Amino acid sequence: MNTPRTAQVSGHTGDSPALPGAAQRRTILIAVCIALMAVIASVSGLNVAQPDLAVAFDASQSTILWIINIYTLTLAALLLPLGALGDRLGRKPMLVVGLLVFGIASAAAGLAQSSEVMLAARVLSGVGAAMIMPITLAVITSTFPEEERGRAIGVWTGVAGGGGILGMFLSAALVDLASWRWLFVLPVVLVLIALIMVLRSVPDSREKSGHPFDLVGALTSILAIVGLIFVLQEGPVQGWTAPATVAGLIAGLLATIAFVAWELRRRDAALLDVRLFAERPLASGSLTLLAVFGVQAGIFVVLFPFFQAVLGWSGLLSTLALMPMAILMMIASGLAPQLAARIGPRATISTGILLAGAGLAAMALMVSVSGGYPSLLPGMLAMGFGMGLSMTPSTQAITTTLPQSRQGVASALNDVTREFGTALGVALLGALLSSGYRTAINPRLTDIPPAPASSAREGIANALNAANQAGPQSQSLIHAAQQSFVEGWQQAMWAGVFVMAALLLIVTLTGRHQPNTP
Repeated sequence: MNTPRTAQVSGHTGDSPALPGAAQRRTILIAVCIALMAVIASVSGLNVAQPDLAVAFDASQSTILWIINIYTLTLAALLLPLGALGDRLGRKPMLVVGLLVFGIASAAAGLAQSSEVMLAARVLSGVGAAMIMPITLAVITSTFPEEERGRAIGVWTGVAGGGGILGMFLSAALVDLASWRWLFVLPVVLVLIALIMVLRSVPDSREKSGHPFDLVGALTSILAIVGLIFVLQEGPVQGWTAPATVAGLIAGLLATIAFVAWELRRRDAALLDVRLFAERPLASGSLTLLAVFGVQAGIFVVLFPFFQAVLGWSGLLSTLALMPMAILMMIASGLAPQLAARIGPRATISTGILLAGAGLAAMALMVSVSGGYPSLLPGMLAMGFGMGLSMTPSTQAITTTLPQSRQGVASALNDVTREFGTALGVALLGALLSSGYRTAINPRLTDIPPAPASSAREGIANALNAANQAGPQSQSLIHAAQQSFVEGWQQAMWAGVFVMAALLLIVTLTGRHQPNTP
């Protein structure tokens, strides 16, 4: 059994520290959600500014992708160690320092004059984000009473799920109306607001432990996450059999094995007690978040090219088209705790998974070049509502499986699962779309001149750029590329349906998905 630990809230004494009042709890929830929004918006915001960054820094596409991806890689790698440190050193100090680091790094990125400075600023932003993200959820679970905790987690989950789309919309608006440098004004403003509210309203809480910090576990977890996410990010770019990809996979797997073996030996003083994955709520909650966020991220990868290349929309309009799904996801995340109280967490998660799978199937069946946005909207709405229903009880299952004194680690585990799912979904569904597109377009290029035909095989954007070289066949090439993209899209959608069906079966068969008593 684990050595008992006690969580202490500053300013209070005794075994059951007093919780903040209702008004203060509302302020705390708003503060941590604003801080979370700053982190989430920075994950996806730079995607809309790739051409502008390439021109500003005279950088290659590979460098631009690293500027975007290094933030996510740093964030994911440091979540577990910094979440555990937050439990020990105090959640409020860790959150305050994280906000300061993140705000300074965001300002430096906005002022950067070279790609090297930008890369360094993005790494520092990832460090600050890893200090913020797990602590925001840990603050909720340590300050809200049990009867209100589910609703508060629902709000947090809604921001985490829909905040990325809202951040992309605001980023696209800033790029279209001003400059890519204004992308970093948004997180700086959010950080300043959150910092003021945190200093005024968030109480400090920390773990009292008789064991030293698990440094070996922290280092092996960092190596494992860096190796595996590097593979998922670079595999589609460099190739799955490229030396760097294979080396990353080997390093990630070996570090994962070392981490598990070390944590099993540490037992009472482990960074993360891996034996807890035998608990059904933790295992099912983690698997659900992995699959849901993976499918969600993968779908975004295929939605944007459809809006921009098939429908011919701008980046701003394309992002605006995602807002109905994001809003419904946030609403469903807030409703999920009430539904879980009525029908149970497992039934709520299963309903969400079923709706998300139905939405994916609807998009696969209804999407067409001529159907446009209306052919997608019903499926997008069903998917958004279903994912919102499944995310909140899954997050609550993870946080309630670990003890109250380890909520920084529990929150970090929740966040690491989300980041892994996102990287996995982008890599796999993006690869399925590309492969389906190439398979579908080859038979349609028989009458197209060799040069534009060769470009068209690389992707729909290349096909549209090469259409003016096809002479009288230009319209045929455009139609072929658009139709082939839709067929590749359908292949990716059906893969998402398969993932949701498998997940539904697993959740249904693993017994009651009722979170443990905290």
